[in-house]
Amino acid sequence: MDGTSYYLPAVAMAAVLAVKSPSLRRSWRDPLLRSVCALLALTGLVFFFAAPPTIAEVNDIIGVTNVSAPLVYCLLSAFSAACLVLIVNWRGGPPERTRRMSRRWITGYGVVIVALVVLFALGDTPVERLRDFDTYYADEPFVREMIVLYLGALAVAGVAMNVMCGRWALQVHGRLRAGLLIIVAGYVCNIAYLTAKFTAVVARWNGGNLDHLSTDVAPVLASAGAQISAVGFCLPLACQRAGDTWSTWCTYRRLGPLWRELAPVSPHAGRAPRMSWWSPAELQVTQRESDIHDGLLSLYPYFDTGLRARAHAAALATGSDPDQARAEADAAMVAAAVRARTTEPEARPTDSTEPAEGPRDLVRMSLALRHSPVVRATRNTPPA
Repeated sequence: MDGTSYYLPAVAMAAVLAVKSPSLRRSWRDPLLRSVCALLALTGLVFFFAAPPTIAEVNDIIGVTNVSAPLVYCLLSAFSAACLVLIVNWRGGPPERTRRMSRRWITGYGVVIVALVVLFALGDTPVERLRDFDTYYADEPFVREMIVLYLGALAVAGVAMNVMCGRWALQVHGRLRAGLLIIVAGYVCNIAYLTAKFTAVVARWNGGNLDHLSTDVAPVLASAGAQISAVGFCLPLACQRAGDTWSTWCTYRRLGPLWRELAPVSPHAGRAPRMSWWSPAELQVTQRESDIHDGLLSLYPYFDTGLRARAHAAALATGSDPDQARAEADAAMVAAAVRARTTEPEARPTDSTEPAEGPRDLVRMSLALRHSPVVRATRNTPPA
């Protein structure tokens, strides 16, 4: 793998992180969001600093031969901790238990990172190795222990991830299960990467030479595993976000009939600044609901509770359930009030009460305006 093979995934992770940054600023206290962003950042850093050109540059800048080795090992350990913490927060559970498990993983891998730095400082690595550090220094005191420690830490994370994701996948369905199984597949590649690395190192201990497993095979497996796992992490979250956005836009569209019905009588019709089409769906829905409430408020003097009662009874008689009948009755009263307001612009005193005892179901009302035969009959009834 050349430098480009490392830098392209790093740039991709940076782009995704940039997209997530506004959400992180707004919801910094969300542990799941923090875990996702930490994982994205560490994935990008691992790819960037593991690239041979970056390794050589970091060694030159710091002035310590092979200092990039413990840096990359520390980043890999931090990445492993981030994956475990993300799964813990993603699965959820009692907050105290989740925080306790997260702290344990962070503390454990924090100790590993400190030990890696200490072991490198105690060892001797005078010859710069950009691609075969693990096998070249496999027999060097302290450096040998550092190599075994980082590989062991990655192995623990790989086994733990497969166990946690595998067990969880048996309990869930749909896109979440698919994402978890993809993560498991990614960590199978990670275990294959560790197997190649350990095999090459052990071969060196025994006087053999299987360095190609470490320098050629292992990086490909590591890259494939990281990218497959990233897809597994992102798939359920992205699908959930897409589903939420679709649901919000559906709500916006379903509110259309009621919004258009009230537009002629809304006090802000034609004067309120309209949002751009690219504004977030949630804001678009909020704006439409606000317009609807303003229109309902302006119609209040024209509401006929007697008409509503008759429409409610008619809706029940046609087989509507109580919630649907209530929405049809409200919609019929709104349609009649709009007609009365159009023919009698000046508000007239009324002794009517609020047409619903609780918050109206605006979506049901809107759909009733379009589809309810009770509303259609009210529209066709000549005004008194």
